[in-house]
Amino acid sequence: MKKLIMPKARLERRRGISLLPNLLTTCGLYAGFYSIISSVNGNFFHAAVAIVISGVFDGLDGRIARITRTTSLFGIEYDSLSDLVAFGVAPAVLVYLWALQPFGRLGWVIGFLFLACGALRLARFNANVSDQDPKYFQGLSIPAGAGMIAATVFLFDYLNLEGSIKQWAVLITVIILSFLMVSNLKYISLKGELVKKKPFNSLVVTILMLAMISVQPQVTLYVIGLVYIISGPVLTVLLPKPLPDEDEAELETPAVKL
Repeated sequence: MKKLIMPKARLERRRGISLLPNLLTTCGLYAGFYSIISSVNGNFFHAAVAIVISGVFDGLDGRIARITRTTSLFGIEYDSLSDLVAFGVAPAVLVYLWALQPFGRLGWVIGFLFLACGALRLARFNANVSDQDPKYFQGLSIPAGAGMIAATVFLFDYLNLEGSIKQWAVLITVIILSFLMVSNLKYISLKGELVKKKPFNSLVVTILMLAMISVQPQVTLYVIGLVYIISGPVLTVLLPKPLPDEDEAELETPAVKL
């Protein structure tokens, strides 16, 4: 008897999906939605905390999928949609209701700018993921941009900054973050760095950072985020530029007449 050969797409559907990684992604999506609800209700500190929690789940789902070897196209697409809500829509709503609303139309346009640049960053990453160096990101990642907005909320709440100073500082910060996400600057990718072997000094530095976060979490988180954002332009300047391919070099070499 001949075996029934089923199409590959149908086999994928019958195999189902991996529960644990996608459940973690759902938790991150839930935290992002909770952040939006908190912003609407005026609980901006809780909204920022929810974005940070969503970032924790975003870091866990991919690692769990790779460790358990359950990565799938469904999981990748679901993770991107979750990221757009948790790190695009949620921080855009947060900054508008928290600081940009007094600017009127300009305020919600700047909030949309962050959302649009975050969506473009996700689309570019998904389209070019096979061509990118796994050690570096092209442009600031959208979770890092959202995390910086959350850290700004923590810092301003700690310093009790209000009025025009807060509004203009947040406006400028959101514009800078938006363009950094769609830039070609290189940022160190932190994916998988925690499970790789590192020098002993790395553990000491990590312990010191945790101690500083415990003492002054609002200030320390903002400083860490600011250092990471500044590292992009610095790293782009210091890294050697890739040499052109041989075929491109031949095309660029002018022909010599004999």
